Amino acid sequence: MKNTNRQKASAKQKAVRSPCINVCSLDDNDLCIGCYRTGQEISYWGRMTYKEQLAVMEKVRHRESESGFVS
Repeated sequence: MKNTNRQKASAKQKAVRSPCINVCSLDDNDLCIGCYRTGQEISYWGRMTYKEQLAVMEKVRHRESESGFVS
């Protein structure tokens, strides 16, 4: 039983912090103007694995740099 609890704690620690900045509005391309995630990425964020969240964050960094709003 202890291993199960330890695994759950470890899984909780391996979460990527959400890029949400509470400016929630999807543009015509289904991208949030605040965090640069798609509607689907936002919806599934809490159910994604650590690796999936990291992949989304890489996409977010790319989208953000391509936006011209962030240097």
